[in-house]
Amino acid sequence: MWTMLLDQLSTLSHPERMRVFRLLMRRCPDAVPAGEVAQVLGFKPSTTSVYLSALQKAGLIHHTRDGNSLRYAVKLDGARDMVAQLFTDCCNGRPDLCPPAMVDPLQRMAPMSDHKHNVLFICTGNSARSILAEAIMRHEAGDRFNVYSAGTKPFSELNPFAVEMLAGKGIETSSLRAKNVSEFQGPDAPHLDFVFTVCDLAANEECAAWEGQPISAHWGLPDPVKAEGTDAEKRLAFQHTFGAMRNRIIAFTALPLDTLSRASLQNEVDEIGRTKEDT
Repeated sequence: MWTMLLDQLSTLSHPERMRVFRLLMRRCPDAVPAGEVAQVLGFKPSTTSVYLSALQKAGLIHHTRDGNSLRYAVKLDGARDMVAQLFTDCCNGRPDLCPPAMVDPLQRMAPMSDHKHNVLFICTGNSARSILAEAIMRHEAGDRFNVYSAGTKPFSELNPFAVEMLAGKGIETSSLRAKNVSEFQGPDAPHLDFVFTVCDLAANEECAAWEGQPISAHWGLPDPVKAEGTDAEKRLAFQHTFGAMRNRIIAFTALPLDTLSRASLQNEVDEIGRTKEDT
C-alpha cells in the first residue's frame, strides 16, 4: 500500500504530469481525448502520451476507447485512496494535524442545510449556455435557489438566439446580463453552494479555489453558437441545448438536498453531468 502511495506522489511531483491530472480533475466526470489534453496544455502528442501513461500506471486515471481515439478520466477511487492514506494514516487519527474536511466525518458527510441555495453556472462567454441555465433554473425553481451565471471571458452582449428562445418559452430575460466570474469571488460575493461549468473551455481553465468549498461539477454541453447553416438550423441547435440543460436542471432540483450527505450529493450531480444525450 505504501509503495502505491509513493508511486502516486512521485508521479504527481512532476509539474507537467500534475497539470494533466488537474485538467482531468476539472473535467470530471468527463473523459477527455488525449488530443484535447495536448492542445489545452500545449504539449506534443508524444509527451502527452507519456504523461498519461504514467498517471494511469499510478492508478490515478483510466482510459476508454472511442473509435480510434482514447479518452482519459480521473480514477476517483484511486485519488480518494491516495488522499485517505496520506491524511488519515499519516496523521495517525489526530484531527488537529489534518485538514478538518479530510478527517471530520460530520463535516465530510453532513447533509446540506435546508435553506435557499446559491447556484452559479459558468461558461466562457456567458452569452448562451450559462445564460440558458440561469434563466431555466430561476424559472423552474427560483423559489428554492438563488441562481447566477458568469463567464471567464464574458461577451458584451447575450446571444440573440438564446434570448429569443427563452422569451418564446415565456421565461423572463430582462434581468439577464453577461458577467465576469470575478463578480462571484471576493468578500462581497454571495456564498456559493453549487458551481457548475457548462462548457469545456471554462472547465479547462485554471481558477482559484472557491470560498466555502461549494459542490462543483462539470455539465458540459455542445456550444449552439457554433451551429452553422440557416437561422432555422441554428435555432434547432439552441432548442437541443435548451432541452438538455432543462432536463439536467429538473433532475438537480428534484434531489432531496436536505437529506443527502455531501458525498452522496456530489455523486448525484456528477451523474447528472454524465448524461450526454438529454433532449
